[in-house]
Amino acid sequence: MIKKQITYLLLIAISFCWKPILAQSNISQDTLIIDTSEIKPRHFEDLKDKYQGEDYIYEYTTENSGWWSRFKQWLSDFFKDLFDFETQQKANDVTDILLKIGGVIIFLLVIYFIFKAVMNDEGSWVFGKSSDKNIIPVTDIEQNLSITDFNKLTKDAEKNNEYRLAIRYYYLWLLKKLTQAELIEYDVEKTNSDYQNEITSKNLKDDFSYTSYLYNYIWYGEFDVNEQQYDKAKNAYTKLLNTIKS
Repeated sequence: MIKKQITYLLLIAISFCWKPILAQSNISQDTLIIDTSEIKPRHFEDLKDKYQGEDYIYEYTTENSGWWSRFKQWLSDFFKDLFDFETQQKANDVTDILLKIGGVIIFLLVIYFIFKAVMNDEGSWVFGKSSDKNIIPVTDIEQNLSITDFNKLTKDAEKNNEYRLAIRYYYLWLLKKLTQAELIEYDVEKTNSDYQNEITSKNLKDDFSYTSYLYNYIWYGEFDVNEQQYDKAKNAYTKLLNTIKS
């Protein structure tokens, strides 16, 4: 009797629990939407041909790139380490900017030196003019050093206020007299230092060193001396010329 009562109670409890489960199952089946549309597969073209160029390169390899790309990559890595950039892109941007600035500077320097070579006394022949028309060609002076009248040349240059040209003649005059005194052996290929090393007298060596400095500074340095500066340089040359006995 007791077993039948317990069985009856269990059946009643199971019926109460089973009804919500069945109800939930019915709701899910009623609200579920099933997609029955036709599925069409899509086809893509070769993406490698479409997405090319530097904008789509995410990994850089320097082995197969040109020397300019390798140089830029090296420079970018250098700046990244030097300035501790957070990303490689920042280092690349700085590198591009600096290379552009450097290119502009180099271009301006080239233009400056070309303009200077054309407009100075040595390059003005490009325009059909020359302020140094009275200059004797270097080869003529070198070949006829012993018979050239430098006294006349220096005076003519002074009359025309061509002080740089006069200093040039004084220096060649000095080489002529040193050669005649057998203190040096003149050679067109020799430098000022070569001549200075051949002079044995210390005082003469020091004076020659100073006059060589004046010649290099005024003539090759294209320093436009005024009359007062020229007189000072002229005194140094005439003093040295007078001490040399042929």
